[in-house]
Amino acid sequence: MRIAEIYASLQGEGMLAGTPSAFVRTSGCNLRCVWCDTPFTSWTPEGDDRGVADILAAVRATGARHAVVTGGEPLLFAETVELCAALRAAGVHVTVETAGTVLPPGFAGPLADVMSISPKLASSAPPADTPGGWHGRHESRRRRDDVIRALAAGGGHQLKFVIDAPADFGAAEAWVADLGPAIDRRAVFMMPQGRSAAELARTTAWLEPACHRAGFRLAPRHHVAWFGVRRGT
Repeated sequence: MRIAEIYASLQGEGMLAGTPSAFVRTSGCNLRCVWCDTPFTSWTPEGDDRGVADILAAVRATGARHAVVTGGEPLLFAETVELCAALRAAGVHVTVETAGTVLPPGFAGPLADVMSISPKLASSAPPADTPGGWHGRHESRRRRDDVIRALAAGGGHQLKFVIDAPADFGAAEAWVADLGPAIDRRAVFMMPQGRSAAELARTTAWLEPACHRAGFRLAPRHHVAWFGVRRGT
């Protein structure tokens, strides 16, 4: 599977924020979010092909007891199923971060201790004139409720919606309602979009009270404040 980077850091988002973790970042994505903060795994994917045994050894070398398999979109790779099983067999707690649009080849049930699903709202689409027809391709692929329900079934999960404007909050709220009881509403996070601490603070100023009113959890993007937007963090 193509790997962009493996590194040790702190989880910056969601229910495990602050947890020391080894990050395995796959390269390659079926979407093209306009605000993607890892374009080296989507718009211009890069990395090296590495086997499961090699990746497992790299994770174990960090000493971390938590691993985050992320991307890009890690569920594009059949090897992700094998990797997650190997990590968990080694006693590592595994989170998989996905947009929830595809099921990996060989999927037959819960992959990880936490499936961290980040559904992409309409505001994530690139401009209509983006080369490669990526506006239409992104829009046609970004919502797969059947996939989200399958990934959430039978195991721990969280949903993280990237919120850039008040209209996004309403769209996310409606999407959660559409998903129904398959999703634990207590595990739904609203996450401000932003590439700097100042941008995050501006969105959080109105997003925090909106979450409080609607009963959703706020997901600060701690790693942006801690490290900035840079690789290996």
